[in-house]
Amino acid sequence: MSFSREPRIHSVPIMTLRPTQITVGMREVKAKRKSWREHPERKKADFLGNHLIPVIWGPKEEYYVIDHHHLTLALHQEGVKQIATTVVADLRRLPREAFWVFLDNRGWIHPFDEHGRRRGYDDVPKRIAGLIDDPYRSLAGELRKSGGYSKETTPFCEFLWADYLRRRLKRKLLDNDFPGALVRALKLAKSNDADFLPGWCGPIA
Repeated sequence: MSFSREPRIHSVPIMTLRPTQITVGMREVKAKRKSWREHPERKKADFLGNHLIPVIWGPKEEYYVIDHHHLTLALHQEGVKQIATTVVADLRRLPREAFWVFLDNRGWIHPFDEHGRRRGYDDVPKRIAGLIDDPYRSLAGELRKSGGYSKETTPFCEFLWADYLRRRLKRKLLDNDFPGALVRALKLAKSNDADFLPGWCGPIA
């Protein structure tokens, strides 16, 4: 196997990309779709060139997305056919089971469903279009944008916050009053109970 010191750029059809997680926050996908539609046509090519999708080159020559799932799905839903990717690691020679275990141990996969339950590797969708909605991931994304916690490099940081919120806020609140849920999430994020989470910004004064 090999790891790239210099990025190897490949343009590939979005519909062939494989995700490494089960869920996304569809509110965030919707926002990215809106942003793309509002982007000037003359600048869209530059945008795509500046937003390379990191992938692992895996068994059967397939590319596995390890970040920017929301953007990739948004572009797919907006009809973008091709996207530029950068190969982070070449793991083509690994058997499939060893491949998934390796990704898991590197923190390159998040096989948890919309209820926060860990699932088997076979439950990860085969294509980007198969990603499903986790409203708590949407809430975690909005929480960060609202200053609830700082941006972090910790893998799947937003999902850790999503799981924290899932255990404290009822799904009914998110469905019926998302702004109200965000207000409550901000209070929870500033409490000492959240101090173990990446990006925690401290208690309310």
